Amino acid sequence: MIGFIQQQLQRRTPLGWLQLNHQKSRLLVALSGIAFADVLMFMQLGFQNALYDSNTRLNRVLQTDIVLVSPKARNMQSLSTFSRRRLYQASAISGVKSAEALYVSLITWKNPQTRRESSIQVLGVNPEQPAFELPEVDQQLDKIKLPDTFLLDKDSKGEYQEAIAKIEQDKTVTTEVENRTITISGLFKLGTSFGADGNLITSEQNFLRLFPARKAASINLGFISLEPGYDPQQVVTALKAYLPNDVKVLTHQEFIQLEENYWQTESPIGFIFGLGVSMGFIVGIIIVYQVLSTDVNAHLKEYATFKAMGYRNLYLLGVIFEEALILAFLGFIPGTIVPLGLYFLTRTATNLPIYMTLTRAFVVLILTIIMCVLSGAIATRKLQAADPADMF
Repeated sequence: MIGFIQQQLQRRTPLGWLQLNHQKSRLLVALSGIAFADVLMFMQLGFQNALYDSNTRLNRVLQTDIVLVSPKARNMQSLSTFSRRRLYQASAISGVKSAEALYVSLITWKNPQTRRESSIQVLGVNPEQPAFELPEVDQQLDKIKLPDTFLLDKDSKGEYQEAIAKIEQDKTVTTEVENRTITISGLFKLGTSFGADGNLITSEQNFLRLFPARKAASINLGFISLEPGYDPQQVVTALKAYLPNDVKVLTHQEFIQLEENYWQTESPIGFIFGLGVSMGFIVGIIIVYQVLSTDVNAHLKEYATFKAMGYRNLYLLGVIFEEALILAFLGFIPGTIVPLGLYFLTRTATNLPIYMTLTRAFVVLILTIIMCVLSGAIATRKLQAADPADMF
């Protein structure tokens, strides 16, 4: 026994790897478990990031410096309304170049291709003033000046391939919204989100035609553009002091953060994805602990012999942590490859912006290392108490 151990110590191959590789079936089980935990964490983090990215896309493409919203606003699908008069008052503040309104609402419409009813988000803007940083929309503002004419988000969730093909051939497509016939005469690209399956853009007048009970003076958003050279934060301070408290004044970045905060803290979806990451981490700890604990038990006599030869617990603990790190890095490889395919399938099926990023890969790698090291620390408790005299 002692001669075998001395022989292993003289080898350049790490002792931890020799022990793991000795039982290949056990090693494969361990790597599969770690890969599964990594896949679970990758998918939950991917969904979480897609949640924030998709639901702030519309906020980010607004062509504005400052945003006015109702104090009751929670997210883009729950904005509430405020008086359009606040835009006229805001125009009187030094540095304000323009103040425009945006109407937003979710409606039920008939899919122009399948004729099935589904929900979609409608945005009403002033066609004389670009509202979005979307060149496709800016080039087609004249179209939405026509009565009951709309632009369709070609990345909307659903079966729209035939309808999109017709529109791309400069043909119009008609359908029904709220018992009113409308015409789709143009396309743009924005994308779906967890809050809306797609988007329609039209003029303020066409928007109000869909909602005859809606007052034109009640708007959902006000977006303010500033003259060159003015600091948005200073103008925000001036607007807050000047406008009544029935409207909230935010910089463009603060408006984006308002949306993200809702999905992070108020929506149960954000909590569920965070919980999924935690569950993957815990599952990984349990799996790696079982593997390392079994390995310690299987080699307890060898470890006891090491102690009898004068090796301290610190050296033996190092062997276990060496195994843990080897498992972490080897398990991380398939745990990274599999999500690439799953991300592609999810992106194709839902049009959600879910991609692999270096930052996310680094985060999961660190979590995997911590997961395996914690498992190793738990598994070494019995090793530290091992007495050579009790082993023989």
